[in-house]
Amino acid sequence: MGMARERALVTGASSGIGMEIAKVLASENCDLIISARRKKELENLSKELIQKYGINCEVIVADLTTEKGIKSLIKNVKNIDILVNNAGFGILGNHIDMPDERQLEMINLNILALTKLSHEFGKQMVENGRGRIMNVASIAAYISGPGFAVYCATKAYVLSYSRALHKELNGTGVTVTALCPGYVNTGFQEVAGMKLSKMENYTAIPADRVAKIAIKSMRKGKREVIAGIINKPLPLVTRITPMWLQLAIVNRILK
Repeated sequence: MGMARERALVTGASSGIGMEIAKVLASENCDLIISARRKKELENLSKELIQKYGINCEVIVADLTTEKGIKSLIKNVKNIDILVNNAGFGILGNHIDMPDERQLEMINLNILALTKLSHEFGKQMVENGRGRIMNVASIAAYISGPGFAVYCATKAYVLSYSRALHKELNGTGVTVTALCPGYVNTGFQEVAGMKLSKMENYTAIPADRVAKIAIKSMRKGKREVIAGIINKPLPLVTRITPMWLQLAIVNRILK
C-alpha cells in the first residue's frame, strides 16, 4: 500500500493567493478542503483540481467573519495535516470615517478566525505528532499604516502570533510559518478600495509565484517568509527609520 495523501485545509481559497496555494498543494498530491464564502468559485476550483491532479477536493462554504461560520468549519473538518489560514481582507480609509461594523468583521476574520483555527487544528496536529500551519500575514505587518490602521494592526498580530507559536511548537513535529507578501495581483485591492500606482504595479508579484514561495518555505519549516526580493529589506528599514518618518512615508503612499 502507498502512503496516504496529506490533507490540507485552505481558507479564502476562492481567489488570489488562497486559490494558487490550493493549486500548488494539489500538484503535490494533497487532498484538499477549500473554504470561502463564494460557492460557485470554490466548486469550479474543486472540479479543476480533481480533473487535473486526481486528488480529493471538498468544498465547505463558510463566512469566517462570524462565529457561526468558524464553528461550522471546525465541526466539519477533522484530521488535517496542513492548515493554511489565508482568508482575510483590508479596507482603506481613515479609521473614524468608516463604519465600525466592517472593520470589526476584518478583525474577526484576520485575527479571531485565524487564532481559533490554529488553536483547534494545532492541537490535533500535536496529538498526531506532525503538521504544518501557514498563516498569511502581510508586508504590512512590519509597519503602522495611516489610512490602513486596522488592517496593518491585524497583520502585525498574525506575524507576532505566528512567531510565538512557531517557538512553542518546536519539537512537536508541527511547524508554523508566517507568509508576508507585498503587493500581489489579486482581488484584494478592489475590496480594499485601493488603486495601485505604476511603481506598486511594477513591484507586484504574481499570486502563483507567491504561492510557490509560500509552500516551499512551509515545507522547510521556516518561521516567516517575505515574498519578493524587493520586499525583503523592509523589516530592516523599519528598525532603523524613525517612527515619525515611517508614518509620513506610509501616509503619503496610501493617500
